[in-house]
Amino acid sequence: MSKSPRKSSSRGYPVGYGKPPREHQFKAGKSGNAKGRPAGSLSIATVLARALRERVEVTENGRRRSFTKLEIATKQIVNKAASGDPGSIRFLIDLVRTIEAQFEPKDSPADLPEDDRKVLEGFLARMQPLGKKGDSNENA
Repeated sequence: MSKSPRKSSSRGYPVGYGKPPREHQFKAGKSGNAKGRPAGSLSIATVLARALRERVEVTENGRRRSFTKLEIATKQIVNKAASGDPGSIRFLIDLVRTIEAQFEPKDSPADLPEDDRKVLEGFLARMQPLGKKGDSNENA
């Protein structure tokens, strides 16, 4: 009962899902996205990442030190927030919340359905070392 591909009028090439007629296929050496981003050009994310990783010499407490631009910008935001700048305080709080949200556990065992929680508890019990389960060979 499977569908057999239709036959095209041009030389019996099978036509169907994922197999367009030859006259509608991309020509060899021709891009399917001719107006897309040119090969070798950089995305904004790549350019930004490179710029933030650049190292700069800075005088700090009378000593010359090397920092990345990202480190310098972060220090400036924190220092402005510490001096009471409302915009910097708001930005820093939002940044900290975003970073903390990435490291919070998504689900806890208490959020799981009852059946899943029982399976997880059984698995964890089997993974415990023998001595921790109250094994009788412990004192032998």
